Order: sequence, then structure tokens, then C-alpha cells
Amino acid sequence: MAGFTNFDAISNEALAIREVFHSWGCESEIFSETKRILPELRKHIRNATEYVSVCKAEDVVLLHLSVGSLVNDIFASLPCQKAILYHNVTPSHYFDLINKQTAYSLSTGRNQARTLVNAAKVNMADSKFNANELTQLGYRDVEVFPPVINLDKLHSPPDRKILKKFGDGRVNVLFVGRCVPNKKIEDVLKAFFYFHRFVEPNSRFIHAGSFAGTERYYYMLLVLAREIGPGSVHFAGCVTQSQLNAFYQCANIFLCMSEHEGFCIPVIESMIYDIPVMAYNAAAVPETMDGAGILLHEKQFDMIAEMMGRLTRDAKLRSAIIRKQQERLDRLMRRNLASELRQHLEPLLET
Repeated sequence: MAGFTNFDAISNEALAIREVFHSWGCESEIFSETKRILPELRKHIRNATEYVSVCKAEDVVLLHLSVGSLVNDIFASLPCQKAILYHNVTPSHYFDLINKQTAYSLSTGRNQARTLVNAAKVNMADSKFNANELTQLGYRDVEVFPPVINLDKLHSPPDRKILKKFGDGRVNVLFVGRCVPNKKIEDVLKAFFYFHRFVEPNSRFIHAGSFAGTERYYYMLLVLAREIGPGSVHFAGCVTQSQLNAFYQCANIFLCMSEHEGFCIPVIESMIYDIPVMAYNAAAVPETMDGAGILLHEKQFDMIAEMMGRLTRDAKLRSAIIRKQQERLDRLMRRNLASELRQHLEPLLET
């Protein structure tokens, strides 16, 4: 994988998949670009260039494809059994005015995805939306393998300070995800402006997610937040798992206005916490919702605010939404993802 960080969805999935491999009795290690591995994690995640000289023909290498990276070129050159798991490459235009380096990396990733068409025997994507992208690029027989979600982390004890500070009776509207332009956090703020001003003044918007590398975008959001009112918007930045669990526990509504998601794991995490989800109909989001929550087809912010008000005041509606979300979770959790992964990788595994 290109890089490895704490509390990153793809990094978390790589760990979960490694545990699956270990449960099969396989040796398994994670390799990334050293410059994209936090210093404190370099004892556990190895430099991808080290692997080139020790790669054996019988090895099975799984590439998590999500961004431009030297790792993608290394993967293409390896003389072993290979599989790709595509998490989607965000279109670079979202970052053109925010971070030129990130935009370049994403553009490179798109080009590398095209060159890897025939690099692997097994091609997977974590949503139908992502699988369709690969198919359009020329990949054949792309299988859908949904993300592996570590439920144990979600059930770990929440941060008590967060619970005390934000469990104060105010209506908390939450969004979880990196502070990046494609997630359209400014549109969440616009909807929250109407909700806070005209529907429920005793409310607060909380965003949990890193803004490292997108500081320009973050500062723009701060300007919008000031127009809503002091103390009404809280940017938590990068949070620990216990802090994230506390924010989920304090939330009344999860609101997502993102325009580009390869899956959007926080939607599922919110459902696990019985938080009604409202999300914009774009990219893989409707597939992830799978008939649950409230899917928004237009960004009419005043109407969205009214619906948020109904969710907080109409107990029957709220219960009905949560019930449908639980049904969606049941469909997801009934899947044996370890068994599905083994089935997808069977052409590469020894019998």
C-alpha cells in the first residue's frame, strides 16, 4: 500500500486483512513507502523497496490501490502471484486549488491504475462503483469485496472527556472523514446553518478528521463556521479511536454531503451506533446505504435542515430509520468476509 497511518480506513483494513491471513496460517507483512509511514509505525510496517530483493514466485502480493505511489510501480514489476484491491482514486481536480502535490499524486494514481490493467491475476474493488471504474479502464472479472470493518475498535470504551463536553443536551450533527474538498464539508455547514438558525438553535456541528495537507480548505471552512456562530461548530481534527467512539455516542444525526466516496465506512459506523444517516446520492454512497437512512438527491439546504429537524423530533420516524439501518447492517454482517476473501484469492493460493 502507498502509505500507512493511524486511524486511516485503508490502513485499518490492511491490518484486518493481515489478521485474516494469519488466521489461515500464512505469514503476512505490510509494505509501504517509508516517507508515508509515521516514524512511530516503522517498526511494524516495512519499506516496500526492501521486498523487491526477497520476493519469491510463490508469494501472494495484494496491492491496496488508492493513490499514485512508487509502490504501484514496484507491484507491477514483482515476479509473483498478484491481486489488486481498488479503493478508488479521488479525481485530482478537487485538490487543484488546495494542494498541488496531492493533485499530482492523485493524477498519477489514475494513470497508474490504467497501466496496471494486466498486472494482477485477481482484481477486486470494495464497491460496485469502484468495480465499474476498473471495468471501464479495461480490467476483467472484477470482484466486489466490501471493506473489512473492525467492530472491536468501535465497541472499545469512549473518551470520557468528550462524552462530558459534548453530551450536554445539544443536538449534535456529526460528519467523520478527512477534511478534504471532495467530501464537501462546506455543504454540510450550509445545511447546518439553516438547521441551527431556523430549526434547532440548541445544536452543534462536529467534524472529526485530519486536515493535514489541506489547511487552505480547512481555513475556508473556519470562515464559514464563524458565520454560523461561536461555539456552534467544532473541528476536532485527527482523533483517537476512543475519542471517535465518544463522538459517535454523542451524535444525533450523521450528515454526509460528499461527492466522491469509494465506500464511506463512517456511514456504516454511524449505523452501528444507531445514528440516523443522511447522505448525498453520489458515487458509492447509495450502494453503501443500501436502502437505509435518508438519501438526498438534491442539495436543497433549507429542506435538508427541515428533515434534520424531523429526525430529532419525530420519534416514530427516527425509530423507522434506525430499524432500516439495522436491517442493512444485518445484511452486511451476515457475510463471511474472510471466506469471501479466500474465494476471491483462491486462484493464487495453494490447494
